[in-house]
Amino acid sequence: MPPQTDNCNIQEVTPLIAPSLVKAEFPLTETAAKVVLSTRQAIRNIIHGRDPHRLVVIVGPCSIHDPEAALEYAHRLKQVADQTQEHLVIVMRTYFEKPRTTVGWKGLINDPHLDGSCDIATGLKLARSILLRVNEIGLACATEMLDPVTPQYTADLVSWAAIGARTIESQTHREMASGLSMPVGFKNGTDGRLQIALNAILSASHPHSFLGIGQDGMTALIKTSGNPDRHIVLRGGGGKTNYGPEDVERAALLMEDQGIPRSVMVDCSHDNSQKDYRNQGSVCREVLRQYQAGQRALMGVMVESNLNPGKQTWCEGASLKYGVSITDGCIGWEETADLLQEMAATVAGGALALSH
Repeated sequence: MPPQTDNCNIQEVTPLIAPSLVKAEFPLTETAAKVVLSTRQAIRNIIHGRDPHRLVVIVGPCSIHDPEAALEYAHRLKQVADQTQEHLVIVMRTYFEKPRTTVGWKGLINDPHLDGSCDIATGLKLARSILLRVNEIGLACATEMLDPVTPQYTADLVSWAAIGARTIESQTHREMASGLSMPVGFKNGTDGRLQIALNAILSASHPHSFLGIGQDGMTALIKTSGNPDRHIVLRGGGGKTNYGPEDVERAALLMEDQGIPRSVMVDCSHDNSQKDYRNQGSVCREVLRQYQAGQRALMGVMVESNLNPGKQTWCEGASLKYGVSITDGCIGWEETADLLQEMAATVAGGALALSH
């Protein structure tokens, strides 16, 4: 026999349960389907200028590591979403995959037990069950699409998706986005450049053919028709912010040829907050000030929020505080609720001014 030339650094290959079987265990319900479809359409209407009087708000934990805390947060957020629905389309961050600059916890799908065991089969089921329960509450879900296989397990329960700053240049993610069924926000690169996000937005609008998996879990050729519902997400980069009036105007001008009237969302965290969660409120208020002043290219904001403020350090076997992020720092619930009410009041005032 010839010497081995492949899988030289592979310790183990474990087959995963097929997407169809996970969906059979946690089936899409009529209630969840209505929430997903109505929220996707609401976001589309905002992006394409058919609803000029509301903003999209993607708000919630940086990442979900505790299902119980996530569901408590969802119940609280649903109450505020109902109170502000005339002015805001609130979608909960349900992030289960975390790209890492070097190493670290990769999210609930990859490591659901938070012990390094990487029980992905359990993680996929747990993520889907959380998405289903949040939608059953009547609250829509948003997530970052990181692994191109994951959408086959979860995408039918997602109303808005992000392509992150670390994967925005990846052809694989651009192709994946071209076939996603929901509106997609593309973040600028970690260095702050907008052009790579624009390139991704252009690419995702076109049909693609690529390797993927089908519902049976078998490798398949995937052909897409292109995604018409795309926008840019300004998150700062390279140690600089990019949410000021000139930054928003520059992004809007870059997107002008795409024929998308409201093409700019601002991420109030990351470099825009100078990586200090306590600055998110002031970033959000500056975006609202621009909206109130007539900048209608703005279609929404993103805020990292949890039951309790701050963050805590995760390590295998660590005892964790309830409702506190183990990834990026988040604002707490009380500040979140107040900020959302303030946003709704500001948007109401801006809509009234526009109507006159």
